[in-house]
Amino acid sequence: MDIPFFLRHAFGDISRFDPDRPVLALEDEIPLTLRELADRTDTYARGLQRLGVGTGDRVGILLYNSIEYWIAYFATVRLGAIAVRLNFRLRTDEIKYALDDSGTTVLLSEPELLHEIEPIRDDVGVRHYLSAPSDHARPEWAEPWSVLDDGTNEPLDAPRPSDDTPAMLMYTSGTTGRPKGVLWNHGNTTWWVAMQLMEWKFDQDSVTMITGPLYHIGGIENYTLPTIAAGGKAIILRSKNFDLERTLRIAAKTKTTDLLLFPSMINQMLELTNLADIDLSSLRRIFTGGDALMPAACDRLTALLPDADLVQLYGLTEGTPIAVCGAPGFAKERPDSVGRAYPFTEVSVRDDDGVPVEPGTVGEIWTRSPANSVGYWNKPEETAATFVDGWCKTGDLGIVETGALRIAGRKKDMIRSGGENISPAEIENVLIQHPDIVDAAVVGIPDPTYVEAVCAVVVTTPTSNLTENDVVAFCTTRLAGYKKPRKVVFLPELPRTASQKIQKFKLRRDLSDPNLARTT
Repeated sequence: MDIPFFLRHAFGDISRFDPDRPVLALEDEIPLTLRELADRTDTYARGLQRLGVGTGDRVGILLYNSIEYWIAYFATVRLGAIAVRLNFRLRTDEIKYALDDSGTTVLLSEPELLHEIEPIRDDVGVRHYLSAPSDHARPEWAEPWSVLDDGTNEPLDAPRPSDDTPAMLMYTSGTTGRPKGVLWNHGNTTWWVAMQLMEWKFDQDSVTMITGPLYHIGGIENYTLPTIAAGGKAIILRSKNFDLERTLRIAAKTKTTDLLLFPSMINQMLELTNLADIDLSSLRRIFTGGDALMPAACDRLTALLPDADLVQLYGLTEGTPIAVCGAPGFAKERPDSVGRAYPFTEVSVRDDDGVPVEPGTVGEIWTRSPANSVGYWNKPEETAATFVDGWCKTGDLGIVETGALRIAGRKKDMIRSGGENISPAEIENVLIQHPDIVDAAVVGIPDPTYVEAVCAVVVTTPTSNLTENDVVAFCTTRLAGYKKPRKVVFLPELPRTASQKIQKFKLRRDLSDPNLARTT
C-alpha cells in the first residue's frame, strides 16, 4: 500500500468517507477538506515533476509547521520521491551535512532559512531552491513558490509507488552526536498508520492536535496521519514561540479529543494557576513520550483531568515510533511504567550478548515490527550494527516488571562509579520531586577516584534559592550514598531535541566549563 492511498480512498463510489469533510487545520483557522488536500497535492506534484523530480529523487523540506508542509510531503511521496524532512533549527554547516548526505536536488524552504543556506548553496547538489510564502523577502537566487502551481487540473501522470519505494528520510535527533538519516518506505508507513488505528481507534469524530514540529516522526506519521486516514481532523501548531496556555485554549476552542504533550509541557501545565478556566472537557487522551514523565507528575495530571486518559509511550524513529504504550487507565495504576507492547510489535530486553534477560533484570531494549525503519541512509555499517534479524537495538535500557516495561535510561548513559552501575533515571525521579526543581537530568562526569561521578543538572523555579548542598541533602535522604550527586549544576533550561529528549551528550561535553556551576 502507498501513502497517497490515504488521500484517494475517499473518492471511490463506495467510499466510507465524505471527501468534503475537514481534515487538516493550522491551529483554529479554517481547515482544508480532504478534496482540497488531494487537489493541492496533485498540483504540487506536477510542479515538482516540471523541476525534474521523479522516483528516488530527494526533495528537502525546510519549512515551519504549515499546511504547505503537509502538501509538499504528500506531493513528494506521490511521485515516488523521498521527502527529506530537515530540522529548521539547524545552522549552515549542519544543513550542508544533511543536504550532502541525502543528495537533495530540490529544496523547499522558508525564505529566512535560505539566507542561512546562501554561503553554501554553490557547494551542494541542490538544483532548485524554492522560497515558501512568507512576510520575509525571497533571495534573488531562489525561485518563487508559484512554480509549484501550473494553474491546471490535468491528471497527474506518475506511477503509484510500491510498498518498498523509499518515502521519507529523517535525520535522528542527535542525542548522541552526529545525526544519521533514518529511511522509511511506503510499506512501513502505511503499516504504522494501521497499527495506530487498531490501538487507538481514531474515527471521524477524532480531533487530534500535535504540538511538535512536522520534521519529526511525531508530527506526521504519529497521531495525525492515522487521524486523517480515519476521516477525522488533524490540527497542527505554528512553529516557534510555543506558549502552553495558548495551546490549551486552541485545544478547547477546536474541541480537541487527542492531544500530544511532551513531559516538559505537562510539567508546565501543572504549574498553570488558571488551568481550571480552560474547558478541556473534550479531551479523551493525552499522549506523552520522548522522556520519562515522573510518577508524581502522572498523579497530579490525572487528578486535574480525571476524564482524560494519560498515555505514556516509548519508541524511536528507527525501531517503531511507538513500540510500547499503556492501555486505558494504565498510567494511573503504573505511573512508573510505559506499558506493554504495541499491536504487531515485539519487545525484548537483552544483555550485551543479545540474550534475553529474566524479568526484573535491566537490559537493552530490542524492538521488531512492520514499522521498523529500513535502516540508515548510506551507512551500511551502522545499519548492520543496529538492525539484527529484523530487530532494532535501541540503545535504551529497560526492565520488565509484572509484564510491563519500565525505562531505565540510555545504555550509554548508565553511570559506572566506584564499581557500581547507577541509573540516571532513578536519581532524576527523586530530583523532580523537590518543589523547587522543575526539570532535571543526571549524567556521569570523569572522576579521578571513582572513574565517574554523579552530576545533577537542574532547572529551578524562578524564585528558588536552592543551593548545591540543598540538592545533595534532599537526595541523601532518598538514595543510597553512592547514588547521590557529587556535583550540582544549575541551568535556566536543559538542552533538548525537537522531540524533547534531553541531549545528555551536550551536558557531558559542557560540564568541563566551571562557569556553568552555581554552587555554594
